[in-house]
Amino acid sequence: MAPPVTVRFQLLFLRAIGFLIGLIGQAARAFGSHKFDSKTTRPVTEPLLLLSGIQLAKMIRQRKVKCIDVVEAYINRIKDVNLMINGIVKYRFEAARKEALAVDQRLAENQEDETILEKKWPLLGVPLTVKEAFQLQGMPNSSGLVNRRDAISNTDATVVALLKKAGAIPLGITNCSELCMWYESSNKVYGRSNNPYNLQHIVGGSSGGEACTLAAACSVIGVGSDIGGSIRMPAFFNGIFGHMPSPGVVPNKGQFPMAGEAQEQFLCTGPMCRYAEDLIPMLKVMAGPGIRKLKLDEKVHLKYLKFYWMEHDGGSLLMSKVEQDLIEAQKKVVVHLETVLGASVQHVKLKQMKYSFQLWIKMMSTKGLDGKEPVKFVDLLGDHGKPINPLWELIKWCFGVSVYTIPSIVKNIQYKKFKQIEESLHKELVEMLRDDGVFLYPSHPTVAPKHHVPLTRPFNFAYTGIFNALGLPVTQCPLGLNTEGLPLGIQVVAGPYNDHLTLTVAQYLEKSFGGWVCPGKF
Repeated sequence: MAPPVTVRFQLLFLRAIGFLIGLIGQAARAFGSHKFDSKTTRPVTEPLLLLSGIQLAKMIRQRKVKCIDVVEAYINRIKDVNLMINGIVKYRFEAARKEALAVDQRLAENQEDETILEKKWPLLGVPLTVKEAFQLQGMPNSSGLVNRRDAISNTDATVVALLKKAGAIPLGITNCSELCMWYESSNKVYGRSNNPYNLQHIVGGSSGGEACTLAAACSVIGVGSDIGGSIRMPAFFNGIFGHMPSPGVVPNKGQFPMAGEAQEQFLCTGPMCRYAEDLIPMLKVMAGPGIRKLKLDEKVHLKYLKFYWMEHDGGSLLMSKVEQDLIEAQKKVVVHLETVLGASVQHVKLKQMKYSFQLWIKMMSTKGLDGKEPVKFVDLLGDHGKPINPLWELIKWCFGVSVYTIPSIVKNIQYKKFKQIEESLHKELVEMLRDDGVFLYPSHPTVAPKHHVPLTRPFNFAYTGIFNALGLPVTQCPLGLNTEGLPLGIQVVAGPYNDHLTLTVAQYLEKSFGGWVCPGKF
């Protein structure tokens, strides 16, 4: 059903505003950027940087490599390329060296069995970076806000503490968008981050500094947060893996800004990494007691999963059309699943997906900061709590007998409309996916755009934001590079608390399509 004429005009007006803002951004493109000889970061030459976190931890536990050598390899890489990407905004090198030496000394003095060591410290000695919005003791915690540039964390965010307890060693904190509220990571405190595959392109946001740091092999595992795609968009733009867990599994405590009580259920802290095999071990650590809500140890038989796919949102007036190379990449996955894996794959058309942005906005305004339902506009129109019927008032307005104005009436029709759409779409997806299905959907309608271009397409993030609104777990998976050398990718979505399905599919897609590609290699 098409939206009312008034709603269509509102949508077109919003998009026009986006284009006007974009013109200003385009004019600013010539200012404030570094010039480099290469458009990409230099390729990796150190073999230690090409191992997963799990592989590094195993080699350290087996005493096949010293932890200090791993940390020094990453520090050298950061010194080599971070100036180009501006991913890490505050180093923690000396503390990291001390912690690495302590690991080596512990292993030299204690001959504990590797199995015992793995149980105690599953991420022993693994280099870690953390989004600046999270507390990391002794590090800034401004979220790119000038007024907070002197804010220093005196404790660790819950997930950071859990990762450190598991043996991970933080190397530094990474850039984000101002107050984590935009999908380009640029702010007045740290400046702008650049995509390692092409420095003239964005890294995404708000966990963009984390994503480009991982993609450039300056770290191997990282922490991000996601309330509208802030893990998945940057992971997509930078060709890495990012997982948005089912709501309420991973603790959010210790980040700034913190979502209000109502929105916290849609804010998800999750793992980001170059190698898919690191996702599940990271999630097990980061979730703490919340891991009991998931079935990560349950065996998944991919051949018997039901795969569903959709190549675009169905034609929203607000968002860009999905680029052809992304559609082709998705179709290659579909063909592979059908012909090589022998799985059931079905194309679907979920017509209500075209309201993704509106549903995300509704999610963000559902309740007040105190966790209570806000006073709805329809209630304010009523006589001290006496409810009105917007449709009946519209009919009365047509005959000139309603005491309300048409904008007030239409606003309430919109609220009821999108509430119904959200409930309907959630029900449709959950019933379709059940406990044995996954949904393949574009991570974004375009590959990583050039700097400032998001200002002309402010609503494209809804390709990821819709799944926050619906409360479903999603894994972003890289699918190689396009002809211009920019990452391709896809979202893998499952039903509530079926994270193990998307994470298993991520590992399969990595084996089948290559996963992360080193920038500057080709």
